[in-house]
Amino acid sequence: MEETSAMCHDADSAPPVFGPALTVATATPLILTGTDGARFAAHLAEPESPSGLGVLVLPDNRGLSSFYEQLTVRLAEQGHHSLAVDYYGRTAGLDHRQRPEFAQMDGVLPHLFALTGDSLYGDIDTGIAQLRQQVGTVVSLGFCMGGRFAFATAAERFGLAGVVGLYGSLDPINGAPGPIQFASELTAPILGLFGGADPDIPAESVRRFDEALTAAGVPHELVTYEDAPHSFFDLHQEQHREASADAWARILDFLQRSR
Repeated sequence: MEETSAMCHDADSAPPVFGPALTVATATPLILTGTDGARFAAHLAEPESPSGLGVLVLPDNRGLSSFYEQLTVRLAEQGHHSLAVDYYGRTAGLDHRQRPEFAQMDGVLPHLFALTGDSLYGDIDTGIAQLRQQVGTVVSLGFCMGGRFAFATAAERFGLAGVVGLYGSLDPINGAPGPIQFASELTAPILGLFGGADPDIPAESVRRFDEALTAAGVPHELVTYEDAPHSFFDLHQEQHREASADAWARILDFLQRSR
């Protein structure tokens, strides 16, 4: 599996809160079985008054964390069944709270390098299937490495109604093609949200992704927040609250239109 060495949302991160909840949400930790028979953790949040849409949440390179558990609840409070999946059940155990080595990127890398495309996409398929037990339409929503994965799930084989990627890298990593290179294989509508002050995703890369999606006929909207850094969508990054609020509004609008 390709390397993404930058850290993203840390243990203290939390998704920002904008606007009131539309319904009550109930959260449940799950253990799912992947297509290869391996078990992995997930976190499901269900709305009391459902919209009929499901959101598959794809975490950053640390895998499942409190940030994404809270995010599933925020999404469910807007009416959407939401499921966040973990990537590391095969090598790091089923409880993300028991991974002290993940405090540093050096501790994450052995587990990251152990990922394979087959197991990763198999687990994504399992997450989608879990949501489809309750809803007919599913969208993916990913952050950092998960944003890169979310763009990949715009491929027809996943059958998603749309994908949202926040600060997902676009160029090749360690020789593995990025979303710019496989844009011709994508079909689902895409919303991409980027920080203009993110050195790992330069404006030139966003421009080339836009051109590649346009050439492929993929419906898309790419938004860059000029002064926002990587991982700007965070309750504690108060200085970027305006960018976060706009991103959240765009995400909710995209989900509404994907139903």
